[in-house]
Amino acid sequence: MKATVFIAYIFLLMYFVVGVAFIYLFVLLVRALKKYIKSEPVRKEKAESAKSLGEVIKRYRTQRKMTQEFVAESLGVTRQAVSKWESGVSQTKGY
Repeated sequence: MKATVFIAYIFLLMYFVVGVAFIYLFVLLVRALKKYIKSEPVRKEKAESAKSLGEVIKRYRTQRKMTQEFVAESLGVTRQAVSKWESGVSQTKGY
């Protein structure tokens, strides 16, 4: 009889430990999701900085409703050069 009660207590303790472990994992998951959601502005900023110079030029040019010809004349290059930068066919010289 005592062995049966002892085994029952051990099973009860195991269920309790497993339950606490699941609760702890759930809390960790919620914390991680909150942190991920709060980091959205940082992730957007990193994605923005990871863009190529051509993508940045095109985005700013289209936001300000400028033509490739206007940008090319302002920079002293050809329109084809600006087009190549924006499409990624040619990279800008880093000097």
